[in-house]
Amino acid sequence: MRHRIANAKRLVVKIGSSSLTDESGRVDPARIDTIADALEARMSDDTDLIVVSSGAVASGMDPLGLRQRPSDLATKQAAASVGQVLLAQEWGRSFARYGRTIGQVLLTAADAGRRDRARNAQRTIDRLRQLSAVPIVNENDTVATSEMRFGDNDRLAAIVSHLVFADALVLLSDVDGLYDRNPNEPDAQFVSEVRSSNDLSGVAAGDGGRLGTGGMAAKVTAARLASRAGVPVLLTSTENIAPALESASVGTCFWPEEDRLSAWKFWVLYAAESRGALQLDDGAKKAVVDGNKSLLAVGVTQVMGDFNRGDIVDLVDSEGKIFGRGEVNYDATDLAPMLGRHTSELPGDAQRPVIHTDYLSYYANRQPPRRQQLPI
Repeated sequence: MRHRIANAKRLVVKIGSSSLTDESGRVDPARIDTIADALEARMSDDTDLIVVSSGAVASGMDPLGLRQRPSDLATKQAAASVGQVLLAQEWGRSFARYGRTIGQVLLTAADAGRRDRARNAQRTIDRLRQLSAVPIVNENDTVATSEMRFGDNDRLAAIVSHLVFADALVLLSDVDGLYDRNPNEPDAQFVSEVRSSNDLSGVAAGDGGRLGTGGMAAKVTAARLASRAGVPVLLTSTENIAPALESASVGTCFWPEEDRLSAWKFWVLYAAESRGALQLDDGAKKAVVDGNKSLLAVGVTQVMGDFNRGDIVDLVDSEGKIFGRGEVNYDATDLAPMLGRHTSELPGDAQRPVIHTDYLSYYANRQPPRRQQLPI
């Protein structure tokens, strides 16, 4: 699998905030040059490369006189608006040493959540690569709301890897790989390979640092997310960028899952914007999950939200836990009177499944709880 990552022809590389800025939060040109040198070496080896760059909010802090990462949305967006300019300037300056142009691609969760916007983003990134420019992707923090965010650029990198049909993903931060607990603890054990969820049993991970939002829990979640799309992942530190991109001989290697999700099912679960929710009774949940059956009105106990036919909705069990998503066949107002009724009791134009089995997708946990054993 490391050989596969080392020879990937289309590679996404995510770089954390702490790797791009100094202790005061300023963009560090020397660090960016070192990273760009390694990226250029890989691109010179006939690799299409997409960079997912953190650091916009962190880069904007010092020019605005901020000493701590802002917690309110307006100040974060202000810092991002300043930092995005500085960050893009530095990436452009650094790659110009090799005669390369960069293109900035700013995405929100809403962009990835709508299939037309996601396709447009994909086409933009593809065209930049065809024109020998380096796509620099970041979350558009200046307009993203707290309700509609990727949450961290590790997750964004996993979504982008799926979006561009990447052969591999490299996640770089300030930690050399995954440990079963805080690596500062003397008995912490390094985890070199994650071939299945069983390898994460007993692994604990924490939050992000002062300048970033994506701690190790977020990175493991992103790696597992990419693996669901069939993308192998290498997780290591930015200090290891040269061997990571040359031989993939460092860090933790996450193997892609054998039962990879189709592109549509992956998009529905992890990128699409949900417009509402349907609560199911226990029998209906068992039928659609274990029996691979379509969802019928008789098994729906509650309609939540104001959605239209063709929208994506969450599936919620009797305990209120989201366990899947699907494309609904009815408007919310039309579906409400149908709840609990057998198909034979409904008029002819209302006898379609609420969600057909071909347009259903399930998951156990999309985001692991912070600072505790990761779910398997």
